[in-house]
Amino acid sequence: MPSNDRDYAENQPATTPSGNARSPEVRIAEIQDPETLNIYSLVLSAVDITHRIHMHSTTRMEIFVTRSMEEKALHELAAYAVENQEPPELQKGEADFIPTFRAMAPLLIGSLVLMYGVTGDWQPDSYWFIQGAGDSRAILEDYQFYRLITPLTLHADLVHLLSNSILGLFLLHFFFHLTGNGIGLTALLLSSASANLLNVMVHGPGHLFVGFSTATFSVIGMLCTMNYIGRSSRFRLLFLMPIMAGLALLAMLGSSGARTDLGGHLFGLLCGLTYGNLVRLPFFSTLRTSFIGQSLLGTVAIIVLLGCWLIALS
Repeated sequence: MPSNDRDYAENQPATTPSGNARSPEVRIAEIQDPETLNIYSLVLSAVDITHRIHMHSTTRMEIFVTRSMEEKALHELAAYAVENQEPPELQKGEADFIPTFRAMAPLLIGSLVLMYGVTGDWQPDSYWFIQGAGDSRAILEDYQFYRLITPLTLHADLVHLLSNSILGLFLLHFFFHLTGNGIGLTALLLSSASANLLNVMVHGPGHLFVGFSTATFSVIGMLCTMNYIGRSSRFRLLFLMPIMAGLALLAMLGSSGARTDLGGHLFGLLCGLTYGNLVRLPFFSTLRTSFIGQSLLGTVAIIVLLGCWLIALS
């Protein structure tokens, strides 16, 4: 009976010597998409796996290999599928996520500018800085832990404010777009406070600090880690890329100047890398699109910040 089936051999010799029986073949894939067929064929050809393509129609195609190559062929196709699968967040439609309120970054930076207008430069007799500046002795000996957060809103001078505001506005825009406002504010506050605590513990009593730069480097760390997590999970040199990128930014932006708090920048970056992993957990991926959840977290973060200042000024 005539047949419309077509067979194509890949990586096969043009002729088979007479007298040699053909090795038994097994089907390893049935495909409906010609593009996928071409990709699978390229994957097998790249590792020198001889295979045969059997086309029933443009919507039904099969790939055969010899039985001895079956395990290797299946392994290579599975490895390719794992390497090129879409990240979970894209499968859930998270790539289309846009925060309901899109002006959180300029609002936050505007608040820092407004705060500077009230407090002015860092002066020894300034009530705001006496009560709210970071003081490692007060934190370690008097347990004034609110000083881990209040210094984020104070700046030593106008240059200090502008450097943090310009860079912070750019970074926070993308950060809040990825996390949402509530998750972003909470992660920013926790990461920055953790970084300040580590910095205080390393320096010991006698270290004073102010500025949003610790938070800025926390955002850098979280952005680097979140970008890495969204890609292939295979352990390669990609693991080092977010760390190297963050350290490069640290070297360029945060390790010079007489009043630069290198420890705060470094610990901000490291804590950001850590918290960046946390905000990519499946729980937060679900919470990300929840208006109520984002609103609650954002409200809590604002209350904590205001509460720290109320305690400081009381």
